[in-house]
Amino acid sequence: MGEGLLVRKIRFGTVIDHIPAGNALNVVRILGINGDEGIRLAIIMNTESSKLGRKDIVKIEGRELTMDELNIIALIAPTATINIIRDYEVYRKEKVSVPDYIEGIIRCSNPSCISNQGRETAKPKFRVVSKEPLTLECIYCERYTSREEIVKQFISHMGV
Repeated sequence: MGEGLLVRKIRFGTVIDHIPAGNALNVVRILGINGDEGIRLAIIMNTESSKLGRKDIVKIEGRELTMDELNIIALIAPTATINIIRDYEVYRKEKVSVPDYIEGIIRCSNPSCISNQGRETAKPKFRVVSKEPLTLECIYCERYTSREEIVKQFISHMGV
């Protein structure tokens, strides 16, 4: 029996390809998918890739991602490509890109930052200082955050 990917095509939804190996679960978490939504989800991890050596793939049936979601994925998977699927065919293909500002997705690592004070209504907001390596600056306290710190935030929310 030959080797092959044993995941069926999806009729409608999104395929996130070229995710750096080991980051598929982080991508799912950043999208707020926890399994209670009733959508069909396929996660392929550490599969061969001619571009990356190894990669992850996430297939989400029944959901097309928004442009904002695509840009947020770039925070932890800058090499990702997004395929919007309609009637089993690629309708649109997008490369993710880091937006200039990130708001309300991650929190500032400074416990004294105004965005971390429960009595305040300030949403965490970051300015992108560098896209590679990813460096974000909190607009309130000016603390820097790296891609590794962002991944750690999502991992800690998953209870890993």
